[in-house]
Amino acid sequence: MTQTQTSDPGRTITTRRISFEAMLEGLPRHYAQDGDLLSSHILAGLSSVFPDGEDFFVRSVRHYRDQITDPVLKRQVAGFIGQESVHGREHRVFNEKLDELGYPTKFVERITKAGLAFRWKFLPKKSSLALTAALEHFTATLAELVMTDEEVRQAFGHDAVRYLFLWHALEESEHKAVAFDVYRAVGGTERMRVWTMKITRVLFLLGSLVELVASLAMDPATYRRGRLRQSIAGIGRTPLLSKKLWDQLCEYDRPGFHPNDRDTSQLIEYWRGELFGDEGALKDKLAASAA
Repeated sequence: MTQTQTSDPGRTITTRRISFEAMLEGLPRHYAQDGDLLSSHILAGLSSVFPDGEDFFVRSVRHYRDQITDPVLKRQVAGFIGQESVHGREHRVFNEKLDELGYPTKFVERITKAGLAFRWKFLPKKSSLALTAALEHFTATLAELVMTDEEVRQAFGHDAVRYLFLWHALEESEHKAVAFDVYRAVGGTERMRVWTMKITRVLFLLGSLVELVASLAMDPATYRRGRLRQSIAGIGRTPLLSKKLWDQLCEYDRPGFHPNDRDTSQLIEYWRGELFGDEGALKDKLAASAA
């Protein structure tokens, strides 16, 4: 009998062929709620690392696919690859629009691609899988925040951006444990898992800060009197900077941690209906084969 390797045999991961390109037409430069400066740049920074980050995730998991013996986990890996591939494509479209508006998204894409290519070439492949599992916890944590907090959803401002990140959040929650399960199935150690996250948290936050400062420095609006100060005052009150969010990220360090320790199944079902149900907000954005 084949040993079960998946943590959730009932987990279904659907690849939804979707396009946000038409919705992004006419996107204003400062698209976040009330034209907020910092929020617009923070979201642009996140999006700029997604396409090549998603490609790296796919490569890291696919490298070990032949070592997966559980047919259920194999199907879940296929769904993970499909979802991440579409995420990368749609964020690349968003990044091209942001680049036209003056954000350095394409430059950040090139830097991200080069850095991850270097890592893939010179570091052990299992460490890349450990990094993928760690970053999947980052995205799952942010996804849960997006799906539970109306204030955060409103902060996205423009409908296209809000729905792009909501769709992404839903699918990150659907497959949040797949890379982790693969890492565990191929013998990844607890030591590597935890230390990878400890290092990743620091480097991710430092890298994001440098990217944000550079992006703001290129925006003329940053130098308008009071604009940046007002935006900083507003962002300081958001859940993005809360201790609760940080503590949730740090849960990953706990011995025996598993992504499914946080049950988000009801959230997933709710947003599946809201976005892709009979009256779902994004149902008409799906390709016919995925509807």
